[in-house]
Amino acid sequence: MPRQSFPRRLRLLTAGDYRQVFENATFKVHGKGLMALASPNDLGHPRIGLVISKKSMRRAVDRNRVKRLVRESIRFQQHRLPAVDIVILSRRGVGELDNETLHRQLFGMWRRLVREALKTPARDP
Repeated sequence: MPRQSFPRRLRLLTAGDYRQVFENATFKVHGKGLMALASPNDLGHPRIGLVISKKSMRRAVDRNRVKRLVRESIRFQQHRLPAVDIVILSRRGVGELDNETLHRQLFGMWRRLVREALKTPARDP
């Protein structure tokens, strides 16, 4: 059984990592209240970063709930995802979604991201 932890290597940690995804986003996947930007990496595993703005959800408890659910989702889906750096952006309305709906949204986003990554030809090193 594969490990389902969320170690440090699965996270975007520096501003440069985020900038690289924003500037070179190859894939865009939209969900209700969320958007994922992704760019391929050479690490062999996905990494994720979260941008959950105060403008989209005023209360910190709501922002933290969304972050927690996204991290849990990526933890379970990490072995299915291609080697990409992903930035999840929140949009207005995400705070009104209940946990089950948010899980479905994220699962659909990961599925579309895998499909788009498989359609794109592999990069030459």
